[in-house]
Amino acid sequence: MTAKKKAIIFDLDNTIYPVHAIGDKLFADLFAIIEQSGAYQGEMAEIKDAIQRKPFQVVATKFRFGDTLIEEGLAILSQLEYDGVIEPFDDYQLTKRIDCLKFLVTTGFNRLQESKINQLRIRDDFDACYVVDPSASTHTKKDIFQKIAADHGLQPADILVIGDDIHSEIQAAKELGIDAVVYDHYDTLSAMDGYDIISHYGQLEPFLRGNSDGLHVKQ
Repeated sequence: MTAKKKAIIFDLDNTIYPVHAIGDKLFADLFAIIEQSGAYQGEMAEIKDAIQRKPFQVVATKFRFGDTLIEEGLAILSQLEYDGVIEPFDDYQLTKRIDCLKFLVTTGFNRLQESKINQLRIRDDFDACYVVDPSASTHTKKDIFQKIAADHGLQPADILVIGDDIHSEIQAAKELGIDAVVYDHYDTLSAMDGYDIISHYGQLEPFLRGNSDGLHVKQ
């Protein structure tokens, strides 16, 4: 694919691979202690879905986890690793044809996120991989985006951010004046004003050229 952009920053979870493919196995112990504790508000099905999409700290706040449950959850997650097979989305292979700098920026527990990167066998696809671990640092994705730009002499117009979370990497990009594309592989999102959406990496080229004209969705 032709690229006018000089760099792409990718999210990991639900952007390069589907979390639900490993979620039940990966978070089995965490789901069990949450359900057994009863120290939460909301439906367990919603909590399970949120944990596979959002940082644990965000989920704990939204569903009002008790202090003890938060401590137990953090203890489990800080030691968690994934050693099973993980496959990227099929269309992810198209991104390897893009000739520009590529970075991976993901939020989560360092040990867990690093293990997923290793099992996906994608580390060499990127010029650098960054894990934003809220339990270990106050840094955010926005901070890392700024660091990448500074380290590589990039302007906001040189960068494209791709991710699935409008409240995380997409918001951070917009606050910095960086173009961003929401990746919605399963085509679950409806049109949203102010957001460009793709459901397949084959739709990415207009955004790489920097001349997109609005919403792009799966046909």
